[in-house]
Amino acid sequence: MIDRFGGKRVSARLCFALVILIVLFGGLRVAMSHWREGAILLGGALLLAAVLRGSLPAERVGLLAIRGRVVDVLLYGALGLVIVFVAITITGGPLSG
Repeated sequence: MIDRFGGKRVSARLCFALVILIVLFGGLRVAMSHWREGAILLGGALLLAAVLRGSLPAERVGLLAIRGRVVDVLLYGALGLVIVFVAITITGGPLSG
């Protein structure tokens, strides 16, 4: 059942909007020279996308659905974990701090 605001489409947009909001906040932290926090937020957004894609039906995830569910979850999750791992483990260099 679809209400006058789009029902299922609204929930699909909210999932995508939540992920994008975290990405934008992470990008803002990177732009403010807090690259480690920003990178962790970016990785976290991908991990959230993986959880949402894996747990919600296809019609409720909207633009988070790119390929098949398994491929999306594996790629979102792997890339998110790699970004968080790199952000946590890098030490020194011109961006340290």
